[in-house]
Amino acid sequence: MKKYLFQIFVLLFCSLKSIADEGMWLPQLLQTLNEKQMKKMGMKINASDIYNINKGSLKDAIVSLGGFCTAEVISNQGLILTNHHCGFDAVQNHSSLEHNYIRDGFWAYNKNQELQNQGLFVSFIISIDEVTNAIIKDINNNMTEKERQSVIDKNIAQIKKDYKKETYQDIFIRPFFEGNKYFLFVTETYKDVRLVGAPPASIGNFGKDTDNWMWPRHTGDFSMFRIYADKNNHPAEFSPENIPYTPKKSLAISLKGMKEGDFTMVFGFPGRTNEYLSAAAIKQIMMVNDPAKIKIRHEALDIMKSFMTKDEGIKIQYAAKYASIENAYKKWQGEVLGLTKSNAIQKKLDYQAQFTSRLASNPEWQSQYGKILEELSSTYKEIESLTFARDYYNEIMPKIELFNVAAALTSHISNLGKDDAANLDKNKKINGKIDDIFNEYNAVLDQQLFEKLLTLYVNDQPKENTSPLLQELLTIKTIHEIANDIYTASVMTKADNIKSILAGDSKSLVDIIKNDNLFRLYTDINETYTNKIGNKISSIQLNINKLQRQYMEAQLTVFNDKVFYPDANSTLRVTYGNVKGYQPRDGMNYDYYTYMDGVMEKYKPGDYEFDLPKKLIDLYTAKDFGRYGVDGRQPVCFIAANHTTGGNSGSPALDAYGNLVGLNFDRVWEGTMSDINYDPSICRNIMVDIRYVLFIIDKFAGASNLIEEMKIVKK
Repeated sequence: MKKYLFQIFVLLFCSLKSIADEGMWLPQLLQTLNEKQMKKMGMKINASDIYNINKGSLKDAIVSLGGFCTAEVISNQGLILTNHHCGFDAVQNHSSLEHNYIRDGFWAYNKNQELQNQGLFVSFIISIDEVTNAIIKDINNNMTEKERQSVIDKNIAQIKKDYKKETYQDIFIRPFFEGNKYFLFVTETYKDVRLVGAPPASIGNFGKDTDNWMWPRHTGDFSMFRIYADKNNHPAEFSPENIPYTPKKSLAISLKGMKEGDFTMVFGFPGRTNEYLSAAAIKQIMMVNDPAKIKIRHEALDIMKSFMTKDEGIKIQYAAKYASIENAYKKWQGEVLGLTKSNAIQKKLDYQAQFTSRLASNPEWQSQYGKILEELSSTYKEIESLTFARDYYNEIMPKIELFNVAAALTSHISNLGKDDAANLDKNKKINGKIDDIFNEYNAVLDQQLFEKLLTLYVNDQPKENTSPLLQELLTIKTIHEIANDIYTASVMTKADNIKSILAGDSKSLVDIIKNDNLFRLYTDINETYTNKIGNKISSIQLNINKLQRQYMEAQLTVFNDKVFYPDANSTLRVTYGNVKGYQPRDGMNYDYYTYMDGVMEKYKPGDYEFDLPKKLIDLYTAKDFGRYGVDGRQPVCFIAANHTTGGNSGSPALDAYGNLVGLNFDRVWEGTMSDINYDPSICRNIMVDIRYVLFIIDKFAGASNLIEEMKIVKK
């Protein structure tokens, strides 16, 4: 088996014919696979300048922020830049009615003003090594999926134990190509990350819901943090004694700007793509899963928005939550539209016809892979109704905050011991979780979510997939009456009530919680899902995983003349392309740049989405752009054909010389299906021009202290 997988690796990495724009490439393989093409497209640096373990390289300036976004180091004092929406939770956590940093922005004019962010971290990639042979050495084709995974887990644990690293370093191992390859990553994680600056939401989230996922865009989507380290420049928990981190590499910043056709590169941590699925899988996403999730989020967003537009306090409470829900909601809408418009299912069917034809020409291939597509199709049909129930469950439960309270308490009481004294520390931790939930909770709003979403839960799926307790209650009461009873009488509706119960003995705590009507309903919904849906999905998904791994192996073998890059899996990747516009539909052509003129054209005084700070308007009126403007105009955003996805938010956009020219923050709506079906004609990533970022920091915020830290180059 090792010999066979080695042959696949040779076919994969030695016979590739790279195509422009598409692909999320591992940086340590650029020199072998991509460097020639990248230089042909305009890159002026070498692959060794991008990834190098012997000296500082671009990869040493790129960090995973909190595990959900990317950020980059832009000074030798640990200053990092990321998106406004990536830093928004930190900004929200520091905001109040008295200090509304969401509305007014936040700027630290010296390091003493920088704000601690509990739980926020950044991780650097130190090195990447392939460990496939060590992972699969004990695997054979007679194993079940559980047996196979058990061996893999055991081998991973052993590799982690034996691998040489510094005490302050960590290791993780990820599968690639559906488990046909494995790579090991050595990381350093810094846990003292402080908020340095963020523009008002009217700049950092200008356009909000309407402009999200759209082009043309005029959003200054950035925020700034600083990494702190111990006196040895090593990772450390927060301490007043910590000092600004000194990086191996920080990015230089270019004010030259970009023109059409220029080479551009995005370096970051893309979350998840699925480029090698079967037609059956794509059909299920288009017809079942995305529509289910879209429907739930549409209803939730309508309720939340109706409260947020009327009450500034609720707006602050729910701002981050709303933005998170809305982001995926609109993305899935665009995904369905893009998959439909690009005829994705038929493209996959045509591809599968070629696959089948090639199999037929080779008896060995036919024997080994001949039934894979048929088995995938039948397995997806088997799991279809279950995935609908899964998506409803996963979408509904976290959006009702009292269910989040019940979930936290469920976990807490399951971990309680017999010794009340030993449970004191556990009670302190659960108190913190309860505070976090109720800090972003409004009872009236939450009750409306409860009523609407549970109505959909009951009405939109077969009775056997829903809670028997809820069905029983609905025979004697309306959903509104059930909600009134719960939100009036449950002990879980107020943080003080819960804390009071937690302060008592363990037996009383468990008795009170388990007899609470909200807890009983939550538990019944949860158990119904686990027993009737979740367990079945887990069993079928194991088979899908096996078939998908075999299908991936088959594609690599059969299409040995085709380009294959690994799907994104939250590991460090490089994607590259050229700056260019696009034509989303007949008669419509989009340019590749936007300017501040467009910001003013969209400006609506007092509007939730398109209002602007007076100072920004005054700067525009006076054309006071400083060195960041061009011919009396201030550039704002631009687009290019870089293959990006979630997790790439905050990634640096780099020019041909590796200089920072922009900050990736979005994709165009017509191309959001790029996670499944990349189409180079319409898939574009959206970046805020670095000159707009610096203009806001310097001219709008007056934070010249931050500008002085940066290395700004003209060429």
